[in-house]
Amino acid sequence: MSLRQLIEREIRERGPIPFSRYMELCLYHPTEGYYSRTANQFGKAGDFYTSSDVHAVFGRLMARQFEEMWRALDRPAKLEILELGPGRGLFARDVLDWSKKKFPDFFVALTYTLQESSAALREKLAENLKDSIAGGKAVLPRVPDASSMGAQLERSCPFEIPLIVFANEFFDALPVEILSANGKLHLVSEKGRITEKWLAASDEELELLDRYGVHPEAGERIEVAAAAQKWAAAIAAAVSRGFVLTIDYGYTRAEQLAGRHRGTLMAYREHSTSPDPYQAPGEQDLTAHVNFTALDAAFMQAAMATEKLTTQAQFLMGIGEKNEFADAFEDCRLPQERAKVALQLKHLVTPAGMGESFHVLMASRAVEPERVDALSGLRFSK
Repeated sequence: MSLRQLIEREIRERGPIPFSRYMELCLYHPTEGYYSRTANQFGKAGDFYTSSDVHAVFGRLMARQFEEMWRALDRPAKLEILELGPGRGLFARDVLDWSKKKFPDFFVALTYTLQESSAALREKLAENLKDSIAGGKAVLPRVPDASSMGAQLERSCPFEIPLIVFANEFFDALPVEILSANGKLHLVSEKGRITEKWLAASDEELELLDRYGVHPEAGERIEVAAAAQKWAAAIAAAVSRGFVLTIDYGYTRAEQLAGRHRGTLMAYREHSTSPDPYQAPGEQDLTAHVNFTALDAAFMQAAMATEKLTTQAQFLMGIGEKNEFADAFEDCRLPQERAKVALQLKHLVTPAGMGESFHVLMASRAVEPERVDALSGLRFSK
């Protein structure tokens, strides 16, 4: 049975379903969802790039920042990094390899947890991180519930062990509700077709718009990321002491009030974008930009301290400035290799690439403010 048929069957059995449920099924259905069907969504031959697909320097720079965070935590004997949605594990492998080579004391303390719900991607993780898993440095815990109703972290270390949660392009893939001046978007099945129907929005959804977004005007559609708020609360609850680092494309409430980012839901397939989320259920990625104002508030409500939102360009430039991005060029032997790496690095940090479209939100708990302020990634956000 195709995913479209499964969705139509659920509508017949349950009645109209909210768009968030449709998006959840499209992305995370155990066998027919986008992330469950294949592990080939990433990179040049897939549907989209992540920073780790560009060059290993992203993982190397982040390893340097993680090591600084470890020192800010007083160099604990044990530290856990938990990556949400690690995909194929390229980033984790780069972090572990570079840490072992450059930061041996940090590497000894480190346990790297890979929280991934897709069975296909878990197979890739087991393959790409085989040695690290066998050596106990990387841990692939039991399959968590990926649904928006099941926000939970699967830690592999006890709660009292300091934790760094890393979420790179995680929140943009969580299901969202769609609101318009007509209400909240639901889907119904009529004459073999999935069609839209507007029903009343909940008080919680309207309150999220009141506090952190804007109410849609006539003809507008605005996303409400209730699932993201639940995940932020769950993430904060898992951190007794440590950091949360979120990197994603998104916006602030001030930008929405200025008329930007009002309706950001998009479908991606083979590096092409489409505004039609119904074209190929389960065969295209569905994303919505992250509301960083709401996310920041969720962490603060969970008693975490948050830092000023910064761009990926500012963040990576701060980390790489001290040694002039030597992490990127260390393996280059020929001028042609240096030129190629320079272009890849440029893609990570310039406005024409990922540098300005991606933002970094850092939260911390039980870390002295002056030690957080001294982190190199925050150098250019002051």
